[in-house]
Amino acid sequence: MMKILLVEDNPELTQNILQYLTQEGILCETATTCYEAEDRLLAFAYDCVLLDLMLPDGNGLDLLQLIKSQGMKTSVLIISAKDALDDRLRGLDLGADDYLPKPFHLAELLARLRAIYRRSKLEGSDELRFGEILIRIQSLEAFVHDKALDLTKKEFDLLVFLMVNKNKVLSKQSIATHLWGDYTDDLANFDFVYQHIKNLRKKICAAGGKDYLSTVYGLGYKFDENAS
Repeated sequence: MMKILLVEDNPELTQNILQYLTQEGILCETATTCYEAEDRLLAFAYDCVLLDLMLPDGNGLDLLQLIKSQGMKTSVLIISAKDALDDRLRGLDLGADDYLPKPFHLAELLARLRAIYRRSKLEGSDELRFGEILIRIQSLEAFVHDKALDLTKKEFDLLVFLMVNKNKVLSKQSIATHLWGDYTDDLANFDFVYQHIKNLRKKICAAGGKDYLSTVYGLGYKFDENAS
């Protein structure tokens, strides 16, 4: 699942984008000021930031400079009515991945986001493959030995998250936050993550796949490409 931060101070536009992207299966969080956005960026990880330039307490380009100076691994899509050439060029020069001038169709915004995500996470491909496992991102399909897996949306997102980060140990909290958002901080434990791992492992193995989902006791889980 793609996780984004929308930095926009227009309430109506924010609500429209939030509702549309949520329906498309994207985890979307919001900030209305530079201060609030900076606080979130320093505390949480995002796949992409939708960044307005005109904010109540500053210029969105300052946030872009913060993202790049801190080495944050997040893409940036500038969305702004300030479509003057110098603003666009400065934003791209500072490291923004794309620029979408207002007003725009939400379908175009979604297409830009997915393109950025594929470039950053999947090296431009719509498919993610390892061994006998094949994932098609756009159609939300997963296969083992060319046999379709019957996965829930959360199980599909979990498999993508694990494969994109193969051989990296992912904590229960990082998995929970990626799939359910920052509100999981209030939960007493993350036992539900184990249940999703268990279900996913069972479905992959039942289809004849190897058990790549390794438990690292006391730390979390990882997709282990060296699984026997």
